[in-house]
Amino acid sequence: MTAMAGLKPKHFLWRMEGAVAIVQLDRPERKNPLTFESYAELRDTFRDLVYADDVDVVVFMPNGGNFSSGGDVHDIIGPLTKMDMKELLAFTRMTGDFVKAMINCGKPIISAVDGVAVGAGAIVTMASDIRLATPEAKTAFLFTRVGLAGCDMGACAMLPRIIGQGRAAELLYTGRSMSAEEGERWGYYNRLVPAEQLEAEALKLAAQLAAGPTFAHGITKTQLNQEWSMSLEQAIEAEAQAQAICMQTADFERAYKAFVAKEKPVFEGN
Repeated sequence: MTAMAGLKPKHFLWRMEGAVAIVQLDRPERKNPLTFESYAELRDTFRDLVYADDVDVVVFMPNGGNFSSGGDVHDIIGPLTKMDMKELLAFTRMTGDFVKAMINCGKPIISAVDGVAVGAGAIVTMASDIRLATPEAKTAFLFTRVGLAGCDMGACAMLPRIIGQGRAAELLYTGRSMSAEEGERWGYYNRLVPAEQLEAEALKLAAQLAAGPTFAHGITKTQLNQEWSMSLEQAIEAEAQAQAICMQTADFERAYKAFVAKEKPVFEGN
């Protein structure tokens, strides 16, 4: 296992509060776009999180009133128009690998969204486990507005599972912005909170998750993702095996002993 508290990324902000890692894109004057370099560094960081024993939860925060404006028009879209097919496929696979790394990092991910979360910024929120937003949040999968298909970084697989096929189809065909109110009503956002409370609410939720049985949380995340492609019988069997593994943890025994003693369990993640 490795420690990531001392991580000093070049292309985004990273800080730790206890066992909670906080990530922010760091170009607020441009509404925090992604670049080739930040995509790659985020991908590598989330791959490393699998082995990090000092991180239990990750929170993506906005910066300067916005979450992310997606791929930078000048730094990414311009150069892409000059690439050949091999180079383009390498890029699209890299961005997809970032989403895979988020899904497979073994830690719950919370996105706290304010202002714009569009394009790849919207994808980051989509690939998170839990989403909070301010009433001012605007989320758009705007790939068609730059002449591309809506099927970017897993959107056609993941978005319909969150908000339903028809709603996802509308957003992916039109590229229009989903309001915060729509997002909450459709189940995309777990809840809306005032902008001045967003960070505190996200960190409160993260701390609650970090205080739970974090080994078991990793199992929950794995099953939530793997059971998409299972039959019901396969899923029930997979959950039987997963739960039997969790029953061997000390946290399971800690919870039992605390219950008997009429105390609140203190989980340690093992």
